[in-house]
Amino acid sequence: MKLLRYGDKGFEKPGLLDADNQLRDLSAHVADIAGPALSPASLAMLASIDPTSLPLVSGAPRLGACVGQVGKFVCIGLNYADHAAESGMDIPAEPIIFNKWTSAICGPNDDIEIPRGSLKTDWEVELGVVIGKGGRYIDEANAMDHVAGYCVINDVSEREWQLERGGTWDKGKGFDTFGPLGPWLVTRDEIPDPHGLNLWLEVDGHRYQQGNTRTLIFNVPYLIAYLSRCMSLQPGDVISTGTPPGVGLGIKPTPVFLRAGQTIRLGIDGLGEQRQMTVQAD
Repeated sequence: MKLLRYGDKGFEKPGLLDADNQLRDLSAHVADIAGPALSPASLAMLASIDPTSLPLVSGAPRLGACVGQVGKFVCIGLNYADHAAESGMDIPAEPIIFNKWTSAICGPNDDIEIPRGSLKTDWEVELGVVIGKGGRYIDEANAMDHVAGYCVINDVSEREWQLERGGTWDKGKGFDTFGPLGPWLVTRDEIPDPHGLNLWLEVDGHRYQQGNTRTLIFNVPYLIAYLSRCMSLQPGDVISTGTPPGVGLGIKPTPVFLRAGQTIRLGIDGLGEQRQMTVQAD
């Protein structure tokens, strides 16, 4: 299934994309694509519904983040060896963990705001993993049972705040609009192996990132097991698994960063595409 949320910001409704790419309303069956609705039992119930029995949604409504009420937005840094190299950093011995504030979450096609005074706002296409079954001290062998599905994430980053202002990476990662999720949550049964997906990103038609999840240093089961040792994972939590090479910071000889008035497009095999305009924050 391809589950989504549509409507005005803060008033999104749950929906489903049918086999003909038509948007169907799920409001009669779940209140939101969030929390308990992502449990294995709930996903099985939704999968049993004939999509043609669901009301069609007319027009072209805004798509919200594909997961609502996210409790934790956990990110993994330097999880592609070639990205670590372009960043001038060692390949990590263990996963590097940081957070994006949930206030950064926005729709897949919403505008991205360049923060006031920023000269180093950057892009990062990433595979997102959404938890459907909670737990802690999860065995790696059983970790995939805890996955509800996958989505596209743009881990937008302000490099000065991330790397030059002291402290942790978190404060360069969590500005408003720095966490587009979607366009939809693709359930795990549709992606039998998340470790062979092409992912890419373009700015103004120029392709900067082109990678494949087969080159992840720490794969999805390992990340879930590892994270569950230092926090409980809960339905609706989002894990952003890292980015391949081609970020603006890594461009030689001169890094390239975002400015207002640009168009970003990014996507992952089977998970859809995002398209954002950059604007100056008020």
